[in-house]
This record gives sequence, C-alpha cells and structure tokens, in this order.
Amino acid sequence: MLLRIRSRDGLERIQVDGPHIPISQLKTLIESQLQIPIQNQTLSTDQNLLLAKTPADLLRFTDMAGPSTPLSALNLSHGSIIFLHYHGERTVRGGPAVSPAGSFGRKMTMDDLIAKQTRITRQESPHCDSVSFDRDSANAFQRYVNETLAFATKRGGFMYGTVSEEGRVEVDFIYEPPQQGLEDDLILLRDPEEEKLVDAIAAGLGRKRVGFIFTQTIMQDKKDYNFSNKEVLQAAELHAESGLKEWVTVVVKLEANEDGDADVHFEAFQMSDMCVKLFKEGWFVTEFGENDDPKLSKMKKVVVVGGKDVKEVDNDFFLVVVKIFDHQGPLSSTFPIENRNNLVTMRTLKSHLDRTKNLPFVKRISDFHLLLFLAMSHGLGSDVPALAECVSTQTPVSEGYQLLIESMANTA
Repeated sequence: MLLRIRSRDGLERIQVDGPHIPISQLKTLIESQLQIPIQNQTLSTDQNLLLAKTPADLLRFTDMAGPSTPLSALNLSHGSIIFLHYHGERTVRGGPAVSPAGSFGRKMTMDDLIAKQTRITRQESPHCDSVSFDRDSANAFQRYVNETLAFATKRGGFMYGTVSEEGRVEVDFIYEPPQQGLEDDLILLRDPEEEKLVDAIAAGLGRKRVGFIFTQTIMQDKKDYNFSNKEVLQAAELHAESGLKEWVTVVVKLEANEDGDADVHFEAFQMSDMCVKLFKEGWFVTEFGENDDPKLSKMKKVVVVGGKDVKEVDNDFFLVVVKIFDHQGPLSSTFPIENRNNLVTMRTLKSHLDRTKNLPFVKRISDFHLLLFLAMSHGLGSDVPALAECVSTQTPVSEGYQLLIESMANTA
C-alpha cells in the first residue's frame, strides 16, 4: 500500500507491504526509500510534530514510538499521511539538498507548509445568525412550485430584506427573475434593467438583496446530497457576486413525512468562506458530464480534504447551516408575481385595486410585485421608488400618484 510522508521537505510517498507491518519496518523503508537514517527519524500522526524545535519537544510525540506497534493499530491505511521530523541534511529525490534551516534560511513552520496547499475543512459557524421569512412571501413561492410546477422543474428567486447588526437576516419579498427551470438545472436569464428597477424599489422600501432561494425537483429527491454540484456552483457564484458576508442560500424541497405524505421543507445555508474563495479564484470545474456524481464538486487542482489529496470534494464541506424562522412582514404578496407563466395586464391591476378598495391607498399598493409592475409600465417607472418610500413609511400617497395609478387600471 502507499503511505504519504510529510516532512519539512513537503509530501513524499513510500510503498509498504500493508498495514500489518510494524513501525520498525516502516522506519527501515523510510531509510531505504527516502535516505533518512533510522536514528534521525521521529514519526507521528500529529501534524504538530513539524513544529518541534528541540529534542524535548520531540519527546512529546509518542504515538509511533513503539517499534513493534503495527500500522493497523494506528488506523493507518492506503493513502494515510504520516508526519516525519528528522535531523541532518538529505538530498530530496529530484531536488536540491535541504538543510535543517530550510531552503530560505529559516525553519519551515506549519503555516509555511499549509500555505503550500489548499485545505478544505468544514466551517463551523455562519456569518449569518439566522434567517426569517415573511410568511406570505414564503407561502407564495412554495405554493407556486408545489401546486403549479409540482416540483417537476426547478425555480429560483432573489430574496430581499434586512440584515441586523447581529447578523440576523429578515426576508420580506422574493423577486423571481426570468429563468428556465429544468429537472436538474436552473438557468437564470437575468435582465440587468429589470434588476435595476428591483433594487431601486427595494432601496425605497428600506430593503436590499440578501440571498438566493431555489427549489429541488422530485427527481432529485432520490439523490444523497443537500446541494448538487451544479447548485453549489450557482450558489457560490451568486454569493461571490453579492459581496455580502451574511448572504443566505435557501433550498425548498418535498420530503416524505411519517405518514408517507409529502411536506414542503425550507432549509437555509451559507456557502463557506473557502467555497466562495475557491470560486473567485477559478478552482471549480464548471463543465458537467453525464456520469459525474452530483454530490461531488470537481476541482481543477488538487486540494486536501481530511488529510487526503483529492480533486473531488463532497458538497457538504461547502455548506454552513443557518437557523430558519418566520415572521409577518409589512408587505402583502397577493399581486401576481413577475416572470411566471401568467400574463399580468392593467386588468390585473384593476382587479387588485377593486379587491382592496376598502383599505387606505398606501395599503393597496404595499406589495413589491405590484410596485415592480408599475415600474415596468410606461409613465410611472422613475416615480416608483418614491411610491416605495411611501409604502415603507406607510404615509399617504399623493393624490397625483393615486389618480395616475387608478387611471392606468381603468384603461383595462
């Protein structure tokens, strides 16, 4: 079997007969294959061995001190890493002589060694303390993907809301951009001009873009993963684009309950700092083959995961769980939502205003999707952010705006 030996010189490999051999035989193999005398070797499974500076420091590493201990007793198997500290000089195979001071005149530290490789570990804590969904907004999204799309094709949207100083995210509405949903892929056909209007309305409402939400289809339910490789790539791209450290990614899916029925579940995550960094630096393979395992993300270069050199990473390493709550926000979500398979016309606007005629006018237009419809209609586009501020503060809408909106509706 193959063992990897990490020393101040980097990572080298040696061949051994199997995990049954004792440590004394391993040291003999290191001497013959790496030209390091047995008496100069100290071995350990603890990487801190490489930080030892004195003989007294070396005495603390005793896990591989017993010459008759078999490798199997230390859970060492094919591909395992063993750390090696040695005295003296040697010639690295294929390289120049290396002295104890290191090739740049100083002892290599653990930071130096780690800097020469990219290690992927699980991120324990998110930057976002929690995410809370406006109930009406969340329900409008899940009802459409459940009742209309039947979770047969994917759907996505950008979440807008607020971020508190403590890192709590509140989502008050979801904007659904033009898109094409497939069984295992979501293609966003983003419209920069429309998104400018969305951001302007959000600013008037005192809100900003805080995350991305998407669905998984019932066909994906058979797979053993939280995010597929395509979903990791898309989520990392949008997180990187946002520049918001509290950015949240939410997945909506059907799961069977104890009675065998299907329930809609919302799960919230952040993409890890390492995931976003790797995306920005172009480490992810962005082309997918039919035989690729969807629960693994392919890397263009070798990374270290769990002490092993790999080019495929389990997607769960890139996910950080975020607590999820709900709340009742200030906006309604009763106006038809943009970019769905429904035609929204001035008659739709009239029906909405007629249905809410007993409410104050500012309440009747307290719906992001209605404001976006007005912004995209001729004659009101640039004025909608001012209307959004009225909605945000719940102050009366000027008579001029009210007459203009009602006259637009009456053209139906």
